[in-house]
Amino acid sequence: MSAPLKLAVVGHTNVGKTSLLRTLTRDIGFGEVSHRPSTTRHVEGARLSVDGDALLELYDTPGLEDAIALLDHLERSERPGERLDGPARLARFLDGSEARQRFEQEAKVLRQLLASDAGLYVIDAREPVLAKYRDELAVLAGCGKPLLPVLNFIASPATREDDWREALARLGLHALVRFDSVAPPLDGERRLYESLALLLERSRPQLERLIADHEAQARARQEDGRRLIAELLVDIAACRRQVATEPAVARSAVMALHEDVRRREQQCVDALLRLYAFDGGTADVTDLPLLDGRWGDDLFNPETLKQLSVNLGSGVAAGAAAGAGVDLLVGGLTLGAAALVGALAGGGAQTARHYGQRLLGKLRGQRELTLDDAVLRLLALRQRQLLDALARRGHAAQQAIRLDLRQDPAWRQGDLPEPLRKARAHPRWSSLNAGAALHQPERAEQVAALSAQLAR
Repeated sequence: MSAPLKLAVVGHTNVGKTSLLRTLTRDIGFGEVSHRPSTTRHVEGARLSVDGDALLELYDTPGLEDAIALLDHLERSERPGERLDGPARLARFLDGSEARQRFEQEAKVLRQLLASDAGLYVIDAREPVLAKYRDELAVLAGCGKPLLPVLNFIASPATREDDWREALARLGLHALVRFDSVAPPLDGERRLYESLALLLERSRPQLERLIADHEAQARARQEDGRRLIAELLVDIAACRRQVATEPAVARSAVMALHEDVRRREQQCVDALLRLYAFDGGTADVTDLPLLDGRWGDDLFNPETLKQLSVNLGSGVAAGAAAGAGVDLLVGGLTLGAAALVGALAGGGAQTARHYGQRLLGKLRGQRELTLDDAVLRLLALRQRQLLDALARRGHAAQQAIRLDLRQDPAWRQGDLPEPLRKARAHPRWSSLNAGAALHQPERAEQVAALSAQLAR
């Protein structure tokens, strides 16, 4: 196995070098990200491996602060008749006292680039092209290492991408990568590694392994995320509670069920955040704020469902609503013996077959609590959008995710997927029910089928 490719991540102060590394390593804790200048004061490294093989070493370096003065110093230090090449001139500078005093930060950067196979020169594409950046590139070019410019923050409306392309071309740097460490393009890492492979042909096999592994992991995360959501929805659809008819007992049971459902949804949120290596402060959902990893808007708030235009659906829930003459959005529950006739009318023969014994129990004075279709729709809406947002989020992002569920028409109308309709008849499929049997093959089959539908 060949030695890992070494890359120095270099550039001016506060252009997003550490942010880029956070995104490439999927580590929100790498280094320190701040708007303050000169946040990184030393070289910090990370290693990317595939199947135990170290393929790439990335080194974060301090920001270049005074390249104009350094370039002037290098030019003035040349002796008459001397014709040193770039690496030799820099080697003499690094052995001198100025590298340990006035230009200590720049010296750290140059030493790391000289010890690396190539450099990523990170540019804040929102910044104007100034003389100091040209001088930085002139100093870095003296290392004699391939340099790949990375245009960062290109998703910003204030980007000056065209100006930077022209300036880099005038300096002979025609290969570059468009990236955004906050909202990286879905193919951003592939493009970065492919561009490096053009500059470092001998390292192409390692870089291609990284690309293949990155894309395989992305697919696996999506599949795992859809499975987590499918498990949640099946859990909620199959959930049912038998309670006595006394109003106080019923109210207590409703409150307990609400809390159990909230807790179960929170488990799914936490699992999705862990899957994508984010913390609890990642998401902030419009209308349904997720703050510090907690949903801020009540799942059972009727106004929430009204604002999002979530339909009640059909079958038992709609029929029960008509029979009882009440709005099922209040509490999001179907309950009460008064709804029996409407439930039978809405659900038809299949309802009678699956729910006959339970309906008879209601006639004997029991009440059965189940979650309405509208609650299932809302759960699916916000979990699916959270999954999609996490897949597109860079690990350097400082602002919370904001979702607008009103722009997502899926799951608002039509019948619920068949796996959820089947789950209604299998209370043992829910972890929220006593006597749950979660390892039944039929349950696993329906979770897999629902996961596949979520992908579509």
